[in-house]
Amino acid sequence: MTKQGLISLSFMFFFFYHFTMSTLAQSPAQAPSQTQTQAPAATSPASPLPAVVEPPSQVPLVQAPPHRAAANPTNVTKILEKAGGFSVFIRLLKSTSVSIQIENQLNVSNSLTIFAPTNGAFSALKPGTLNSLSTEEKVQLVQYHILPSFITIQNFQTLSNPVRTQASNTHDYPLNITVEGSWVNISTGIVNTTITGTVYEDNQLAIYKVDKVLLPLGIFAQKPRKPAAPAPAPTPSTVAVKPDELPVSSLIAPAVAALLNDASGALSLTGNGILTVGLAVFSAVLLSLLG
Repeated sequence: MTKQGLISLSFMFFFFYHFTMSTLAQSPAQAPSQTQTQAPAATSPASPLPAVVEPPSQVPLVQAPPHRAAANPTNVTKILEKAGGFSVFIRLLKSTSVSIQIENQLNVSNSLTIFAPTNGAFSALKPGTLNSLSTEEKVQLVQYHILPSFITIQNFQTLSNPVRTQASNTHDYPLNITVEGSWVNISTGIVNTTITGTVYEDNQLAIYKVDKVLLPLGIFAQKPRKPAAPAPAPTPSTVAVKPDELPVSSLIAPAVAALLNDASGALSLTGNGILTVGLAVFSAVLLSLLG
C-alpha cells in the first residue's frame, strides 16, 4: 500500500507539474492573440472611429479668394518706371503724395484711369511752369489726369462731357473726351491731345500715354498777370520841347506883350492916343482867340 501510494502520489505530482507548465506556456501567447484579433475590429468599416483632433491648419478648407490688390498691390510708379519715359510725372506723383492715394484706392477695390504725360510733354511747357504752381495747384494738376473709374479704349465713347476727374469740380476743371474712329481726343479748353498708347491695363486700372500735359482752366486760365508799373510823370524842368512843337499862342503872346509895352509908351507920347488904344484892343482880341 505504501508503494502504491508513492506511485499514485508521484503520478499526481507529475500530472500537476505538466498541467502547470502547459498553462504557463500558453498564457504569454494569448496576449498577442487578443491584440491581433482586436486590431482588425478597430479598423473595420462597420465599427465607429473615435474622433481625431487635428491641429488647426493655417489655410482653411473653404476660403474666399483674396482680393488681387491685397495679395499683390498695384504700384503705379513702378509700372511707369518699367515703361520708361515718365520720370517727371513719377516725381509729381510722389512729391504730391497722390501715388499713395492711388495705391490706397486700388487696395479698397476702387478702379481708376490715368492719363500719363511723357517727359516730352513736360518739356514742351513754358520754362518755370511747374515751379510757378503752389503745392495745392500741383495736387490738382496731377488729380486732373485721373478718372475715378476704369475706362477701356472702347468705352470712352460712352462717357458724357464734361468728364469728371479727381480734381475739384467739372466747372473749374472741365475735361472733354471725344472718339473719332480709333482716336480718343482729349480737350481741356487750353490743350488738345490724343491717347497715343496703352501703358497698363487690367480689370481695375488703366494707364494711357498722352503727349501733352493736361492744363486745366481752373489753374492756368485764372492766373492774373501783374500789370506793368506806369512810368513816372516827367517834371517840368526835365521836359524838352522843340521850338517847332510849341503852340502858336506861346510864340505870339510875348510879341503881343512887347507890343502893349510899346503902345503904352506911345500913349504917353501922342496927344490923342487913338493909335495906341486901337493897338491895345487888337491885341486883347487876338489873345482871347489864341488863348
